[in-house]
Amino acid sequence: MTVDPTAGPPPLPDLREEYQDVTEDLDVADVQVGWPVLLERWLAQAWQAGLPDANAMVLATVDGAGRPHSRSVLCKGIGEEGVDFYTHYASAKGVQLAGQPHASVTFPWYALSRQVHLRGEVRRLDHDFSKGYWSHRPRGSQLGAWASEQSRPIASREALRERLRAAAERFPEAEPVPLPPGWGGYRLVPSEVEFWQGRANRLHNRVLLTLEDGSWNAVRLQP
Repeated sequence: MTVDPTAGPPPLPDLREEYQDVTEDLDVADVQVGWPVLLERWLAQAWQAGLPDANAMVLATVDGAGRPHSRSVLCKGIGEEGVDFYTHYASAKGVQLAGQPHASVTFPWYALSRQVHLRGEVRRLDHDFSKGYWSHRPRGSQLGAWASEQSRPIASREALRERLRAAAERFPEAEPVPLPPGWGGYRLVPSEVEFWQGRANRLHNRVLLTLEDGSWNAVRLQP
């Protein structure tokens, strides 16, 4: 089908992606290697396919009134215990996690017809662990963390640039930029992990793993 680049999208009820069976089928047996292994494999394939921000995941938290908030963050660690990300403790997500330490994340690899959802408890990583990751961040990102009081209002873009200039003057090039006292890592420790794979005729593959008494049990879900 030829798409007219000057035309607008079709009506929303008619706007849909027709999935094709272009990757190997996902089955319950595929998760027996462990959810971290399969998640890392899918992430590697997303990166190899050239997807931008292949390690981006949508993090959903709730505020004190139970209202959900979602945003994209970068996954910076995958292991048997969970997935890691970093932020300011005083950011909106940090405040919400302090009040309700449970969340969900979704890896949205739409171009590969894949998604992975993790749901569970969120724990703050200790200072030394966060410091280890901080040392690998680009200097510009380190200064940006010092310059920004994340999620708080600011008068203008120029005011934000001025805060960055002040941070650069505070920490000269010859000196390492220290870890800010209000910045660090979190780990989502999942009790549920779902792998989703788009398939023709909307007969998608869904495999849900649930942690029960220390063991992971996998079942196929209807799409």
